[in-house]
Amino acid sequence: MVCGLCRRACQATKITKKRGERFRIPPFFKERRLVLTFTKRSIITLVVLAIIIGSAYYFFSQRGITYIWHWEKMPEMLFYHGAKSADDPTIRLRMGVLMMGFMLTLKISIASTFFGIIIGTVVGIARLSKEPVTRWLSLTYVELIRNTPLLVQIYIIYFFVGTLLRLTAFTAGTAALSIFAGAYVGEIVRAGIQSIHKGQMEASRSLGMSYANAMRHIILPQAFKRIIPPLAGQFISLIKDSSLVSVIALADLTFQAIQGVARTYHAFEIYFTVAFLYLVMTFTLSMATQYIERRLAISD
Repeated sequence: MVCGLCRRACQATKITKKRGERFRIPPFFKERRLVLTFTKRSIITLVVLAIIIGSAYYFFSQRGITYIWHWEKMPEMLFYHGAKSADDPTIRLRMGVLMMGFMLTLKISIASTFFGIIIGTVVGIARLSKEPVTRWLSLTYVELIRNTPLLVQIYIIYFFVGTLLRLTAFTAGTAALSIFAGAYVGEIVRAGIQSIHKGQMEASRSLGMSYANAMRHIILPQAFKRIIPPLAGQFISLIKDSSLVSVIALADLTFQAIQGVARTYHAFEIYFTVAFLYLVMTFTLSMATQYIERRLAISD
C-alpha cells in the first residue's frame, strides 16, 4: 500500500522539461493538506469552546447558583393527551400552549413574509421610477418605516387604525409586520434591480417590449436571484420580530411563554424551549434559502 502511494506521488510530481512551466502541487497532496488544515482548525475550535464552557461552569459554580430544573413539565406544554375542556371531553393527543403559540407565530410570519414581498417589490420599483411624485412617496414610506420602532408601529396600527377599521389583533399584527418588512424589502429589491446592467433594459425596450414586460420577464428574475441572501436575512429577522405582537394580546409563542411562566414559575425551562422553537423556524428558513440558491446556481 505504501509503495502504491509513493508511486502515485512520484507520477504526480513529474516535471516536464518545457520551458516556463511551473511546478504544481499534485492533487494527491492537496487533498491531504486540506484534511490536515481542517483537522487543526477543528481542534482549535473545540479547545476554545471547551475553555468557554469550562469558564462559564466555574463562574456559576463559584457563585453558588442552584436551580432545580423541571424539564419534565415541558412535554405537556408542547403536546398532551387528554380532554380540552368540558365542551370537548374527547381524550386524544392535543397541542399544548407553547405549540399553539408556535403555530400562530408560524402563521403570522408566513402571512407577513408574503405581503412584505409584494409591498417591497412595488416599493422597490417605485424607488426607481422617473416620476418624481412616485419616487418621493416611496422614499418617504421607506424612511418613515425604517426610522421608527416596530413596537410603536404595532401600537399605532392596532390602537388607532385598528379601532377605526375594527381590525382583529391578528390582522393588525400581520399588517404592522408586513408594512415594516416591506420597507426593508423595497430597498433590497431596488439594490437588486440596480445591480442588473442597464443595457439589458435598453435592449429589451429596443426589441419592442414595454417597461412593465421588460421588468417582469428580464430584470426582476435576474434581480431576485441576487437578492435571495439578503431577503433570507430580512425574513429571519421578521420571524424574531414577530414576538413583539405579544404586546397586543396576540397569543403567539412569546405571549404563551409569558403566560406559562406566570402560572408555573419555570422561567428557564420555558424560555429555553421557546428559544429552541424560534431556532427551528429560522434554521429551516435558512436551509430552504440555501437549497433555492443551489438550485438557481445549477439552472444558470
